[in-house]
Amino acid sequence: MTATNHTTLISQRLSIELKRVAAALKLMDEGATIPFISRYRKEATGNLDEVQVTDIFNEATKLQEVDKRKDAILKSMEEQGKLTDELRNRITQCFVLSELEDIYLPYKPKRRTRATIAKEKGLESLAEIIVKQRFVDLSQTAIPFINGQVVSEKEALEGARDIIAEWICENEKARNTVRGVYEREAVISSKVAKDKEAEGIKYKDYFALSEPLHKCPSHRLLAMRRGEAEGFLRVSIEPPMEASIALLEKLFVKNDSDCAQQVKLAITDSYKRLLQPAIETEFAAASKEKADDEAIRVFTENLRQLLLASPLGQKSVLAVDPGFRTGCKVVCLNKQGVLKHNDTIYPHPPENDKAAAAKKIASLVDAYKIDAIAIGNGTAGRETETFVKNLQLNRSVQVFVVSEDGASIYSASPVAREEFPDYDVTVRGAVSIGRRLMDPLAELVKIDAKSIGVGQYQHDVDQSKLKRSLDQTVESCVNMVGVNLNTASKQLLTYVSGLGPQLAQNIVDWRKQNGAFATRKQLAEIPRLGAKAFEQCAGFLRISQAQNPLDNSAVHPESYAVVEKMAKDLSCTVNDLLAKEELRKQLVLQKYVTEKVGLPTLNDILKELAKPGLDPRQPAKVFEFSADVHTIGDLQVGMELPGIVTNITNFGAFVDVGVKQDGLVHISQLADRYVSNPSDIVKLHQHVKVCVTEVDIGRKRIQLSMKGVK
Repeated sequence: MTATNHTTLISQRLSIELKRVAAALKLMDEGATIPFISRYRKEATGNLDEVQVTDIFNEATKLQEVDKRKDAILKSMEEQGKLTDELRNRITQCFVLSELEDIYLPYKPKRRTRATIAKEKGLESLAEIIVKQRFVDLSQTAIPFINGQVVSEKEALEGARDIIAEWICENEKARNTVRGVYEREAVISSKVAKDKEAEGIKYKDYFALSEPLHKCPSHRLLAMRRGEAEGFLRVSIEPPMEASIALLEKLFVKNDSDCAQQVKLAITDSYKRLLQPAIETEFAAASKEKADDEAIRVFTENLRQLLLASPLGQKSVLAVDPGFRTGCKVVCLNKQGVLKHNDTIYPHPPENDKAAAAKKIASLVDAYKIDAIAIGNGTAGRETETFVKNLQLNRSVQVFVVSEDGASIYSASPVAREEFPDYDVTVRGAVSIGRRLMDPLAELVKIDAKSIGVGQYQHDVDQSKLKRSLDQTVESCVNMVGVNLNTASKQLLTYVSGLGPQLAQNIVDWRKQNGAFATRKQLAEIPRLGAKAFEQCAGFLRISQAQNPLDNSAVHPESYAVVEKMAKDLSCTVNDLLAKEELRKQLVLQKYVTEKVGLPTLNDILKELAKPGLDPRQPAKVFEFSADVHTIGDLQVGMELPGIVTNITNFGAFVDVGVKQDGLVHISQLADRYVSNPSDIVKLHQHVKVCVTEVDIGRKRIQLSMKGVK
């Protein structure tokens, strides 16, 4: 994973003790995953939590990228014969990409430039004379350089200035000076592209915008960059030119000689033509990266909340994918989420066959002993919810509205085709809606996280970085909740620590051939699942009604002997320890501390014994929209309505109030106090009360407030 100097650097950057960083990196080198390290290796890392371990991993990954660039630079310079011991040492000891590129810049192979053309004309010596800024007669000095290629004094001086301009651009001090001005004073500006006012109207807010770069929030910067990419905006980042040139003159101009005047001209040219565009590109990339990181942070936090949304649990569910003309697709799922029946009803226009639809729903509820009904929140969702809630059923059935985001992606995916090869996309979509109610985490891992609809400019950010962050988030959630070894899909098992796609498939294949797992030990029978993979995954896999009760807990098999000794010391069984709090209270944990097992692990074991296999998520709750509101036209300023938080951004939260168009609660309207982070106030899928403050039917915009709303 990393070299020793990386360990020191990561320790300094993250302010984490050196030996703790070293321990985490060593475990990663040995194949340990982030969830495993943070959960089962607390003694080794000094109790680092998952966030800290993830930060260490990400820093190590960045430094590996720097190392790759170093290798490429060293190879290039060696091939050019320009790699001195001093340069090699500077490059080796450099860990910042911009500094690394500055060192390499004078040696970087480049296309033919004005400076290289001037050098070909033999003007480099003249440039060297001018840079020394002695009091000489320039006209006389330039005469020897006028020849067949250089026809005049003017051309000679211009060529010399081109060379000096390039030297200035490649000078590390000059580049750092301009960077400093950018950091302090750079302004980002966006203007509408010529004749694009009408076509780019959605970017109207950015047609004439200018603000300090360091104050520009991520969502605004990404919006500008998207408008630029689509050809509607022109975006620039610049500090005051005069400030930069004044500092460069202070750096390079020595006196008021004629040569110094030539240097001044070269400085202005270098800044306008070379330095400013180069540093602007650098700051554009850096500000974009910063905005990406913030957008990805928001996305991953939303994704975490979505994945950890309240599950209904193992209940028989009737799920409805609503529709008007094509009807509502209905499926019945048993308590394990297995599809038992599918049908179509037509309670809405144009058919309006409410009687037949009501009869069908009632018979299915009775036949399949349905406990809950899940209704997708897309087209005809509100109408279907009203229809179902008005039915007279023989059983007590809860009705839930479920987000459809990404369901269409799943239904057309290879995963869905593999699960339901004999059914069309409408049936698969309805099944996904029902399963999302039963267990959001287990179902949503089958969908590309970018398609779930809880991001902020997710298509505009660095896609590889986004994927890595989202994968880490999914892995974190899956392992935090734990996975039922006997019912989990291949997709869910893939995210279990130490497994991956192939071992997940091997587990599913083993289940098909041998039936349910009775014990974690049977994992040893899985092809290619060796000791290391077992170590990484076993603690996160659960077996309900297992022979050994610890197999349905987060206690790792490596610690079973500790628990058995505890039970033996109390003259009871492991089952007794799980069932009786008074027995657990008698344990003196210090008695069980060993070289490998310390108090952090023992405390975790004790907590797990008190709640083995307990799902850490809260149970699902029924939500009801206002019965008086169905379309945006029904909304009136001042209305107080129930709503569900559907997305959280840096500038506020979007709330569904049941009108097919989410409203925005701006960050300033989230609470009666200052709010710096909307996630401190609301969570995804939280049930909230809001007040309508503005309705723009033409632009389909709804402004909401949570201030003073009970």
